[in-house]
Amino acid sequence: MKFSKIKETCLYLHDLEQAKKFYHEILELPLISYLPGKHIFFSAGSSVLLCFNPDDSKKKTSPPGHYGGGKQHVAFEVAEQDYEKSKNWIREKGITITDSVIWKTGAESFYFEDPEGNVLEIVPERGIWPET
Repeated sequence: MKFSKIKETCLYLHDLEQAKKFYHEILELPLISYLPGKHIFFSAGSSVLLCFNPDDSKKKTSPPGHYGGGKQHVAFEVAEQDYEKSKNWIREKGITITDSVIWKTGAESFYFEDPEGNVLEIVPERGIWPET
């Protein structure tokens, strides 16, 4: 089997209304679905960011229950020519950049957090991972 990409990834957030404000209103990710107390889903390019309330999600039987906690991580990719604009845009939104890293490829990525402390990253396309 050969996978083409990861289609969706998931964060577990207790305050979905706060998640809606941050991811939809501040980061401007298009909203796909919102069931208060259960989940909220966003479009991120050709991928989907799923945000589940872990207290609800772990009780499910279909699809199988899943949940997590702690500081989870998601990286968002932007076009290389938009990387610096993205960094400035994040700052203009009042979001603190917590770190930036220059990788072995010479590309830089930067980190910030959502309201529940999850670690988010902005990476330039084809920048931080060697071509495989």
